[in-house]
Amino acid sequence: MELNDLYRDVILDHNRQPRNFGALEPADASVEGFNPMCGDHLTLRLRLNQDTISDIRFEGQGCAISTASASLMTEAVKGKSRGEALKLFERVHQLLTDDAAPPAEELGKLAALSGVREYPARVKCASLCWHTLASALKATDLKSLAAVSTE
Repeated sequence: MELNDLYRDVILDHNRQPRNFGALEPADASVEGFNPMCGDHLTLRLRLNQDTISDIRFEGQGCAISTASASLMTEAVKGKSRGEALKLFERVHQLLTDDAAPPAEELGKLAALSGVREYPARVKCASLCWHTLASALKATDLKSLAAVSTE
C-alpha cells in the first residue's frame, strides 16, 4: 500500500468514526471555530488538570478533512501539557503550509494531514481545529474565549 493511500484511509476512518466527538461537561474552556469558506464549524471543549489537557472533545459539522483533523488532534493532545500541545500545533501548521517541511514520521497518525498541503483550499479545513485549540491554550482567561475564524 502506498503512503498516500494509507494517509487517505486514516483521514476517512477519522471522518467516519471521529474520536472524542461529543459534549464535555463540565469543561474548563469552550471555544468555537468557524471556516466561512466551506462552512466548517466546531466547538472545542477541554478540561485541564493544572497545565495538562486531561480531556478534550469537539462537536460541530465540517467536511471530512475538518472532522478528521479534529479527531486526530484530540487524540494527539490528550495528556499533553499546554506547551507540548502548542509545539504540536506549530509542527502541524508547518506540515500543512510549508512545502519544505521535514517528513512527518515522528507525528504518527497526524502525518496523514500532510497530503492536505497539495490542496491549498483545504488547508484551512485541516487547520481550523488546531487554531481553535491554540487560541484556548494561549488564553489567560478560559471563561471568555473569543470565537476563532480562518478568515
